[in-house]
Amino acid sequence: MNSTQFIHGRKVYGAVTDSETRCVHYHSELDIIAIKFYCCGRYFPCVSCHNEHGCDNRQVWPSERFDEKAILCGKCGMELTISEYLKSNSQCPSCHSHFNPGCSLHKHYYFEA
Repeated sequence: MNSTQFIHGRKVYGAVTDSETRCVHYHSELDIIAIKFYCCGRYFPCVSCHNEHGCDNRQVWPSERFDEKAILCGKCGMELTISEYLKSNSQCPSCHSHFNPGCSLHKHYYFEA
């Protein structure tokens, strides 16, 4: 388990286990995104990775900043804005890889409602 990996030229922090942003907490075939946390500006695969390796000051993205790039596709490296991600139907608009639709259950950890 590595606490930092370069994935598509970007540093991804946390318990990263492969080159597509999977981690020890979420590692299915569909777990291929990393989220840039608003509080520290660093990419992590999940909230648990941020809790374990992050800045200890987790904050969610305010809705007025949803036009900022904060989602990294682990398959192709495209950075999506939060709005693009939330409207993506769990699929990368660039490479068409599917994201885990279950992530929508956790969006309150990352994004303002």
